[in-house]
Amino acid sequence: MPRAMARFNRRVVNPFQRRYAGVIPAHGIVEHTGRKSGRAYQTPVLVFRSPTGFSMIVGYGLHSDWVRNLEAAGGGGLQHRRRHYAISRPRIVHGEDAYQALPRVMRSLARLVHVEGVLQVDATEDRPAAAE
Repeated sequence: MPRAMARFNRRVVNPFQRRYAGVIPAHGIVEHTGRKSGRAYQTPVLVFRSPTGFSMIVGYGLHSDWVRNLEAAGGGGLQHRRRHYAISRPRIVHGEDAYQALPRVMRSLARLVHVEGVLQVDATEDRPAAAE
């Protein structure tokens, strides 16, 4: 998707999505720290369980700030379905491996919109999510 749309979503859509993304299926809120600023960020994402943690669709390109921040820090946090997880070992998978990391129903959609890659992370539930 175009970077202009990413900027629009960051300022307009994300604040709204943060209200529900940590609660409903297929959505989550990634918690990451800025590489340069050290500021804490919360980014809504499409997220799915995997055998060792989660797979997240990277919709705005593999150089999205939240992806780069997780890679630089070696992890972060995730709110998903009213639970909180410590996430680690972020890694990008490409091509058919990326599509296979997603639930069957999402694979066709991911192919249709030409998802560049999927971010996989290991996860450990570390505390209840903050009250909504």
